[in-house]
Amino acid sequence: MSEHTPAAGGPVTPPAGADEVQVERLTRRGLRLAQFTVVYNVAEGAIAITAGLMAGLVSLVGFGLDSGIESVASVLVGLRLAARLRNGATDEAKERRALRLVALTFFVLATYVTVEGIRGLLGGQAPDTSRVGIALLLASVVIMPLLARAKRRVGQQLGGDQLVLADAAETKICVLLSISTLAGLALYAWTGAAWLDPVAGFVIAAFAIHEGREAWEGELVEDRDEDDD
Repeated sequence: MSEHTPAAGGPVTPPAGADEVQVERLTRRGLRLAQFTVVYNVAEGAIAITAGLMAGLVSLVGFGLDSGIESVASVLVGLRLAARLRNGATDEAKERRALRLVALTFFVLATYVTVEGIRGLLGGQAPDTSRVGIALLLASVVIMPLLARAKRRVGQQLGGDQLVLADAAETKICVLLSISTLAGLALYAWTGAAWLDPVAGFVIAAFAIHEGREAWEGELVEDRDEDDD
């Protein structure tokens, strides 16, 4: 059932009966998940960009850049959670400005991928296949859904914490990007159709614009309920 969650960065309302120790434990878990996301995405992005540049794969480079953007978002979330653990309060005005900076990076990503995709289609250059890229994307398809679900559970257990749910939504988008990029690479490796890579890049651009708009509006949240089982 669809349900709109309030914008990210709003006040946290712990669930009924939750004590301060439980809230602190869950907040620390959310912080650890954000920190893991940063470490994983930095490594993933470096590998994806390197492999993409070597093979001339626009979609893989775009995926690597998106990993960097996901890292920036998780750094923001981590800083906010750490501040909450220190003093229970954060500067909402500064955080909104930071979110808008993240939004701008999404738009830059979308522009880059779109321009490079158009150049690839017009130039007719056939990129190489990338086994490293395919292996990296397969790992992301396995790991990222588990990470997104773990974040979402923490957010729910904190009484619908918009901050943690926003981080979960970011990770969920990363899953979708992994799937779309993997499909483009796999189909190219199978069929040899060079136009599939730019098309996969356009899909990434569409996701980037969607994320950028929601980041700008402070609404990077889960908008669909899912079973935890």
